[in-house]
Amino acid sequence: MLNFAIKNVNYLIFINQTIINNKKTMKVNRIFLIAILSLSILGTSCVSKKKYTQQMESLETLEQQYSKKQSDLNACITARDNYIKQIEDLNRLLAEKDKETDNLTKANTMVLNQLETLSVISSSQAESIRQSMENIGMKDAYIQNLQMSIAKKDSLNMALVMNLKSAIGNLDDEDVNIKVDKGVIYVDISDKLLFASGSYKITDRAKEVLGKVAKVLKNQPDIHFMVEGHTDNVPYPKREGIYDNWDLSVKRATTVVRLLQNEYGMDPSHITAAGRGEYSPVDTNDTAEGRSKNRRTRIVIQPELDQFFKLLETPQQMKK
Repeated sequence: MLNFAIKNVNYLIFINQTIINNKKTMKVNRIFLIAILSLSILGTSCVSKKKYTQQMESLETLEQQYSKKQSDLNACITARDNYIKQIEDLNRLLAEKDKETDNLTKANTMVLNQLETLSVISSSQAESIRQSMENIGMKDAYIQNLQMSIAKKDSLNMALVMNLKSAIGNLDDEDVNIKVDKGVIYVDISDKLLFASGSYKITDRAKEVLGKVAKVLKNQPDIHFMVEGHTDNVPYPKREGIYDNWDLSVKRATTVVRLLQNEYGMDPSHITAAGRGEYSPVDTNDTAEGRSKNRRTRIVIQPELDQFFKLLETPQQMKK
């Protein structure tokens, strides 16, 4: 902006010089014009009509040149005035910017001085904060990229939910419930759909539903998920090697995992089996309806944390 102002000053000098030159030229022209007029008046009676006509034509030409010079002079004066105003505006703008810069510098210095006076911060830490303040623009860009990545991940989750709902079809929401909570997809399947009462033997209808779920999940080869077994709080009678609700929830989870692996070709290294027993209810255990909701098998589609943490890694240029 300063270079632009200097260029305008130089141009203003050029315009002033032009005006001075034009004034000098116009002064000479006017003297010459007056001389011609004087000679014409004095010599009117001594010259021929033809010569007089030529002199009058010359006079008109001079008057036209004078008018043009006057017009050029006025244009130069107007241009000079405009550039003077522009330079004044630029100087005022430069002064405002200098004032803003001084205010920001004073504010940063005051903050750092306050931090340095605290016993819990050292001079090296204050310098680190100073560098962080200088890189705040880069950090803002990093945060924006992170937010875009999270939004993209949420969009992919919603697409996966829609595919699961479309594959499973019009099952009763009490039997299958699919939802997203805090970036994690949950597929809850009721025990009455999957297992006989008090058993971990899977039903034929459950195989059909799990086959549809497996088909969608296999289209996401990098996906990891957990199969959780859940029960109500009614004590389980010890039989067939099952000691309590913990055992029942674990065996139901492993039964589903084996089905997904052996019959539908799911990668076992991407699957985790877990039993939660009665200790993660979604409803009260004081009513039959609540207990029915708590008896379920949940498929938890886990976020790819390794990729997410890569997003959180500080870019190399921000470490400098």
